[in-house]
Amino acid sequence: MSSQVAKAARRVTHELHGVVVSAGLMQRTVKVRVGGQKWNKIVNKWFADPKHYLVHDPNSSLRTGDVVSIVPGWPTSQHKRHVVKQIIAPYGVPIDERPPVPSLEERIAEREAKKAAKDERRAATRKDREELAGEDKKKEAERKRGTRPALGHAQEKRQHVEASPTGVD
Repeated sequence: MSSQVAKAARRVTHELHGVVVSAGLMQRTVKVRVGGQKWNKIVNKWFADPKHYLVHDPNSSLRTGDVVSIVPGWPTSQHKRHVVKQIIAPYGVPIDERPPVPSLEERIAEREAKKAAKDERRAATRKDREELAGEDKKKEAERKRGTRPALGHAQEKRQHVEASPTGVD
């Protein structure tokens, strides 16, 4: 069973190609430069306008200089919104000697497994809180009952005095 996020991730076809310009400095994160152009209407000319993206690399399989394909994914951190789809042209170490890049299905399965584990932890925490709240209520009720026997004892004494014929005990 797939979640809505997984279905949406499968529909996305927006794919970018770029060059890894920084790898190995951040854990499971690389910086990819994607080429672009911008039109300057004053001089009527296209100028290079590259964009840099922080990209999630789950297995740390990319090296500086690799040509990669990236796709948008769910937010991994504050600035990471893309994930590596495949290595188009490796630089240096061959692809066979690197950890594999996970496929879309593997990434979705991993995300759903993490989400299920988180839901279980939350349910366990919620259950523990409810049990603690129940125990606190029982303790509070016992504490209230603990103060009432004194009143009950006074009422019994009053009834006993009213029942005695002399009124003195």
